[in-house]
Amino acid sequence: MNLHKIVKFAALAIGIVSIVFLGGILASDNQDSAWISPLILLSYLILFACIAIVLIFVFKNLFAKQETLKKTLISVGLFLGVVLISFIVADGSDMVVGGVTYSGTTSKLVSTGLNTFYILALVAIVTMGWTGVTKIKK
Repeated sequence: MNLHKIVKFAALAIGIVSIVFLGGILASDNQDSAWISPLILLSYLILFACIAIVLIFVFKNLFAKQETLKKTLISVGLFLGVVLISFIVADGSDMVVGGVTYSGTTSKLVSTGLNTFYILALVAIVTMGWTGVTKIKK
């Protein structure tokens, strides 16, 4: 039996169990149904299973081809470089917002996130512009 059939049967079984739990919730009169906890547990289990399967196949395919691994490591390195530049440029002064005082560390991390977003947005805009200009030239 191949992996596709196993995944199909597992998805079918999980779907049936989910429908049973949903029926129990809908049939219940009270708001604090005993069906909610098993349903939440099942959703966490499915989420972690999906994440694990995705990570397994990503790393399997990543290490199968050396050129893909090289491109991925270059991309991750460039992204970490952008984050490092954003962290260096970020302002780390204490701030008072709405009567709440935020420490310099919190302010620096928020500023780092915003700076990273601005740099990546600028790169995306320039890349789209460059692509449009080269297509118009052809």
